[in-house]
Amino acid sequence: MGTAPVDLLSVGEVARRAGIATSAVRFYEDQGLISSERSPGNQRRYRRHVLRRISLILVAKRLGIPLAEVAEVFTGLPEDRMPGKRDWERISRRWAEQLRARRTELERLEEELTGCIGCGCVSLRRCRVLNPGDELATEGPGPRLLLPNDDHRAPAPGAPPDGVRGTPDGSPGVEPGRTRPS
Repeated sequence: MGTAPVDLLSVGEVARRAGIATSAVRFYEDQGLISSERSPGNQRRYRRHVLRRISLILVAKRLGIPLAEVAEVFTGLPEDRMPGKRDWERISRRWAEQLRARRTELERLEEELTGCIGCGCVSLRRCRVLNPGDELATEGPGPRLLLPNDDHRAPAPGAPPDGVRGTPDGSPGVEPGRTRPS
């Protein structure tokens, strides 16, 4: 003879059944994604249908859907009973549309990345990723964004060596904290 399922589950039972830590169950409750009742001994008790909500949270997490989006979707679900098939289909359609849009954006970025790697220089006119409109051409030749700072660029012809700065009277001066080269 089988036993009937218990309608209210402890936090430990929910965690075990969902495959998550008890702290995650409490976190989802704190975020308003699931709710509990209190037992006469003031312990949290969860209705069985929270397992479905937690499963949906875990699926959303795998899909990269933020908890704020999950919370927004959950506002349209009944809290006092198991959501119906139509509810789940509505959520599925919404997230499928978002995934298609993300896939399209990633494909576009991949095309731009391939073009960027192929050109080998981030200051070409055609680079729409890092240098739209060839804005970096005004800074000089070469891969401007790949150079960490001005200190590592080759000095201009006739410029004093690294660490030596010219003075207003034209004689080479010494940058503070550096010694004059010998």
